Formats: sequence, structure tokens, C-alpha cells
Amino acid sequence: MTDPGTGGTDFSDPHAAAARDTADNGGSGLAALLRRCGEGDEASFAALYDATSSKVYGLAVRVTRSPEIAAEVVQEVYLMAWQQSARFDASRGTVLGWLCTLAHRRAVDRVRQVARERDREQTYEDQRAETPTDQTWQEVEQSMNTHEVRNGLGSLTPLQREAVAMAYYQGYTHQEVAVRLDVPLGTAKARIRDGLKNLRSALGGQA
Repeated sequence: MTDPGTGGTDFSDPHAAAARDTADNGGSGLAALLRRCGEGDEASFAALYDATSSKVYGLAVRVTRSPEIAAEVVQEVYLMAWQQSARFDASRGTVLGWLCTLAHRRAVDRVRQVARERDREQTYEDQRAETPTDQTWQEVEQSMNTHEVRNGLGSLTPLQREAVAMAYYQGYTHQEVAVRLDVPLGTAKARIRDGLKNLRSALGGQA
């Protein structure tokens, strides 16, 4: 087999011919390696990996924009290649094209999976942060009329009163309140939440 440090070839290795074919014959050499993979030849699989993995990895990085995720994609692609090598049909395309197709599909799947996980996490965080605030506001509205609520706003700190008024009288989202007040989103949410709790307490409710 080819020594990556010296570039030499061990001609006593029966699989070295397949590695040489890869370099000399391009697609036909890869097809020979893949055919041997289908027969369970691990040395040919290693040679196939060495000959193609840099291009497969490069494609995965371009799609995922993450070296870590791309590395995972490469591992999954070559596992699939080993499992499906016996079913490869050379008449339908090249080995490298097949591997890149597997890589592209898997990379797109991983990008979508990561996006779904991120959306679920964001939804969970939003619900955890905002549900208590919304419930507090509903309790205030149910127990007091609008005039009383407006009077009760006077019991809040100026920062709390401004944030509550923007969110519940001017209709701004928490994100918009944060932008308009030039504060982090968490700070805006805290002001609204604490303001509503203080408002409910001032109007005779339970804090």
C-alpha cells in the first residue's frame, strides 16, 4: 500500500494494485476498490477512503458550514458506502459522484436537523420565559378595569412602567421592546415580568 510519508508502494501487498489503479485510472480504479469493498475487503475500503474523503469532506463543509458536523457527515457517508457497496451500479455514474450525492443528502439532512433542534430550544426558552408574564397580565386584566390598571402603573419603577406600557398598551413584542429600550432581550423580559408582578401586588393581588 502507498506510504503517505514517502510515497512508496509495497508491491507485496495484493491490494496495492487497487490503490495504483485509483491514481492511474481514475473512476475505474475507484470502481474496482468499491467492488472489493462489496466483497468485505477492508484494505480496499481504506484505500477508497484515502482517495476520496477529502472531496467528500469539502462538499460537506460547504453545505453545513461546520467542520464538526461535516466530519460527522463523512463518517456516516462511508458507513453507508461500506454497507451499500455491493449494490453500486457503475452504469449510473461514478463512484466519486455517488459518494458526493450521499454526502450532499446527508449534509442537508443534518442542517435541517440542527435547525429543527435550534427552533425547538428557542420555542422552549420563549415559553418558559414568557408564559408566567402573560398569565400575570391576564390575571391583572381579569381582576381590574383599564382605569385601575393605568393608575396602578404609577407604582412601578420608571423602567418597569416603560417596558410594560410598550408591551401591553403599544403592542410591541418583547424583542421590539428590547430594541427600542436598547437593552438585551433578557433584560426587557425581566422588566416586563417584574413590572407586572408589582402591578398585580399594587392592585391588591398576590405577588
